[in-house]
Amino acid sequence: MREQKLYHILKETFGYAEFRFEQKNIIHSILDGRDTLAIMPTGGGKSLCYQIPALFLDGVTLVISPLISLMQDQVMNLKEYGVKSVFLNSSLSYKETNSAKNEILKGLVKIVYVSPEGILSPVLRDFFEKIKISLIAIDEAHCVSQWGHEFRKDYTRLGELKHMFPDVPVMALTATADAKTRIDISKQLEMNEPNIFVSSFDRPNINYMILERSDEIKQLDEFIKLNHKSDTGIVYCLSRDKVERVAAALCKLGYKAVPYHAGLSQNERALNQELFNIEEQIIVVATIAFGMGIDRPDVRFVAHLDLPKSIESYYQETGRAGRDGKPSSAWMIYGLQDVVKLSQMLETTDADENYKKVARFKLDCMLALCEAGSCRRKYLLQYFGEQGLDYCGQCDTCLTPPLLWDATVDAQKILSTIFRTQQTFGAGYIIEVLRGSKNSKVVDRNHHLLSVYGIGAKETKEHWNSILRQLLNLNYIAIKNWEYRSLGLTSKSQEILTGGKKLELRKQVVNLEKIKKDKKVAKGIEGSHGRTDLFSSLKELRNKIAKEKNIPSYIVFNDKTLHDMCAIMPRNNSEFLLVYGVGQSKLENYGKEFLEIVKEFH
Repeated sequence: MREQKLYHILKETFGYAEFRFEQKNIIHSILDGRDTLAIMPTGGGKSLCYQIPALFLDGVTLVISPLISLMQDQVMNLKEYGVKSVFLNSSLSYKETNSAKNEILKGLVKIVYVSPEGILSPVLRDFFEKIKISLIAIDEAHCVSQWGHEFRKDYTRLGELKHMFPDVPVMALTATADAKTRIDISKQLEMNEPNIFVSSFDRPNINYMILERSDEIKQLDEFIKLNHKSDTGIVYCLSRDKVERVAAALCKLGYKAVPYHAGLSQNERALNQELFNIEEQIIVVATIAFGMGIDRPDVRFVAHLDLPKSIESYYQETGRAGRDGKPSSAWMIYGLQDVVKLSQMLETTDADENYKKVARFKLDCMLALCEAGSCRRKYLLQYFGEQGLDYCGQCDTCLTPPLLWDATVDAQKILSTIFRTQQTFGAGYIIEVLRGSKNSKVVDRNHHLLSVYGIGAKETKEHWNSILRQLLNLNYIAIKNWEYRSLGLTSKSQEILTGGKKLELRKQVVNLEKIKKDKKVAKGIEGSHGRTDLFSSLKELRNKIAKEKNIPSYIVFNDKTLHDMCAIMPRNNSEFLLVYGVGQSKLENYGKEFLEIVKEFH
């Protein structure tokens, strides 16, 4: 009986015939009254894991969400499915807050979104004690753990919810949590012997590519032109200033690009977020402030112009590409200055030593992914405790295996230069001495008289930067002074200096054309129906409706639903309900107009 009702809600409300990944088991766990921790990949359908129990159970489901924009998107999306939900946060006026509370008290609302700060405020605590709470769902639960990549102190008090509502099951949801983080999440939330469900972390439709930085705008332009000329994408940068510069450069090159970062006015951020939701072929250049909970399914590429601080961050950000299952790219460039900058930011923070230790480990793992000579996908999966194939055929290291070369002599030149200059200078200065620069700083210090001066003049700055970065990653050198970013030798340096160890380093030249040509195409109904004219007409109607309602087009119907219409060619309401993603509410709202378009092509 329970199973039948669950499938009825899944199809009648959300328009899906089958559950994905561990969705059904997670939902049963909640309905059994068990605390539940669910780890599912981005785009894996985490929201349904609390939305369906919310509709099944009596009372209200509370969803703890970290961002106002994320709450707004979820409420907007649920409205299209005919599910009444509200959010309570600082964006509402006093009158709007009271109106939402009255709807909740009258039993008209099934799901309430609230921030971690809000749920624990005295006013809301008192309010929620007056109503029946059926489930508490904590989204982006990695924020709870100091081992997670976006630790937030506001989340640390959420364990108090077990004392406020001792008989209510708690669900924690995240896309990124290794074994240690899962244990910590359970502990911090005071979960009672939780059921833990871990779906596969593999995103088989994403092509991974990581390159050394040379000329970032030129490299980015080349990547987009070859792979994603007319696509929507996200470009991540570390600083606000860089976001502005890159967005301007892309506009100059003829792309439709907008910046997004916390330094923009609220109006400008809202406008650019709206453009990203509604416009076709748009590129958002952003800091990591942009993206958590993004539901747009047709983001075809995510590019990183700076190194993320952890694999969790990288996985979550790249996971915003290809949520519809179609071929997409995760492209990144990085350099020595990224390693130095992130290390400096970490070491000069006020965080305690335990946090720094965790953060150093995570940064080391991120660097190891960049320098890996084996399959990128296998490394990512192993990091999260999952086995992958040795060859995925869809990342740069599989398609163009990196070359290894004997870098012993060049490494000796670098180490000798660091030693001869008293281990008090940064990478840029070391390279200037090596290459025989006539810079006044070098001459004034008499470093032009050193035996190492000019011994690397035949090689480029990029060559020496690459070796320096790898020596830093391999702990043959270390940053001795964080204020000046000066480099020094380590105990391992002697192995190279004495010639006791041969050092092989990675040298990679990636052929973008080859990667484009070899990229696998995700299987699916897309294009197999052969009705491209009908698909274009349906897409035109969808975009027109979305603009009239001022909502993202994918909230009306995503591309997969439109392709399914082309394959099924529905003639009436009953057949329209067979289409993927069409439930009762969407049939009532849009069925007539879309059926008329399909009828023209019968």
